[in-house]
Amino acid sequence: MIELVYPLEPAPLYPRPSVEHPGLSAVSAEEMLPLVETSGIVYGQATRAYCHSGARVLHPVVHLHIVDRMGRIYLQKRSMEKDLLPGYWDTAVGGHVTYGELAQEALYREAAEELGLTAFNPTFLEAYVWETERDREFVFVFATVGHPELDPDNPEVTEGKWWTQEELTAAAGKDILTPNFEAEFARIQGQLLALL
Repeated sequence: MIELVYPLEPAPLYPRPSVEHPGLSAVSAEEMLPLVETSGIVYGQATRAYCHSGARVLHPVVHLHIVDRMGRIYLQKRSMEKDLLPGYWDTAVGGHVTYGELAQEALYREAAEELGLTAFNPTFLEAYVWETERDREFVFVFATVGHPELDPDNPEVTEGKWWTQEELTAAAGKDILTPNFEAEFARIQGQLLALL
């Protein structure tokens, strides 16, 4: 597994001061995300807003796929309050790594926040770069097998549901599932089933 490697001293803030960006106002540590190379080396830090502003700086996120022994996949429905893809079905758990965290620490934090899930054994599957017009994410993909009791968090997640492989295939390309989930699931479907 690729690990995030932080510098000994706090990494520089981005964007670097300029006429367009005179400097950051005071922000809390929770708003800062690490900027990374695909090797996992952290070279900077920036606000979440800057990372999603179209600057296309690579920043890490975590995804957790939950699969049960019958091969069903648990998905969350994104809250209508989300600024990106509200109401779409998405990976069971997904979120940003905050500055100073390792990927697995962020995974446990996000799982607890979004689903109340604290007792699970994640398996690392892969890391890859996901790019859109406004975003560039370094995605750490994990999976766990089981049928845990889950409690979706309403501000982030409106509901959760177990999907069969056939239901996922039928929903693909119909603006039901997030494009990121569809692409990622196609990449890892075999790895998920191999865990059973």
